[in-house]
Amino acid sequence: MGELRAEVRLFASLETLLQEAAEEFVELAQAAVRAKDLFAVALSGGSTPRGLYGLLAASPFQERVPWSKIHFFWGDERHVPPDHPDSNYRMAHEAMLSKVPVLAQNIHRIPAEKEAKRAAADYEEALREFFRLGGGQWPRFDLILLGMGPDGHTASLFPHTDALQEQARLVAAPWIEKLSGFRITLTPPVLNRAACVIFIATGAEKAEVLRQVIQGSYQPELYPAQLVRPASGRLLWLVDRESARLLPLASESAKRNEGR
Repeated sequence: MGELRAEVRLFASLETLLQEAAEEFVELAQAAVRAKDLFAVALSGGSTPRGLYGLLAASPFQERVPWSKIHFFWGDERHVPPDHPDSNYRMAHEAMLSKVPVLAQNIHRIPAEKEAKRAAADYEEALREFFRLGGGQWPRFDLILLGMGPDGHTASLFPHTDALQEQARLVAAPWIEKLSGFRITLTPPVLNRAACVIFIATGAEKAEVLRQVIQGSYQPELYPAQLVRPASGRLLWLVDRESARLLPLASESAKRNEGR
């Protein structure tokens, strides 16, 4: 594999990072709606995205988002019912979706209360129907939001799991040994056909793996986030100073973004 082609933006604080992420979301949504009258986004779970969703649900961003034209999907989900505290759907609903004028029929959650492989198959069918896919076709999301774990996983693509090799299905339900449970996740080919993928990485505990993912040799079995390389899309990393402390990014980058 060649060198990773990604834009990396460094922020001095979590607040300025989230402001930038919200601005990107709004601009991408507005552009997609102007071009084709809808915006298809796959959300991520985690505490940092919760902060982003809260921003989008409040002024001044809420008034700029074309809520009725947005279709919300999820990049992955825990194998729990939608009202479970660990549910990615529940988090997004509480932080954002319950507070904005989104259409109920535009919320496409993963049915993770079902048996895991059935949930994956049903979600794949829902994607095929929404994107009107024929045989051999793949969905093209306007935006996929992703995080990265300290082990280099993204969505629910964990190191040394079968889902990393998936090239046929849109959705997989891998068993994650260290979690003693199933996850439901979009597969690498889906992630890599997005028009835009935005990673958000924060925290000092991710510094070494972030350096490896962005600058290290290509080892996706060890660092699954390296699999995300959109062939005809944009790849943007939004990182804070702690997570990027091992990257040779110019300190001026953080200074430029400090007041944004």
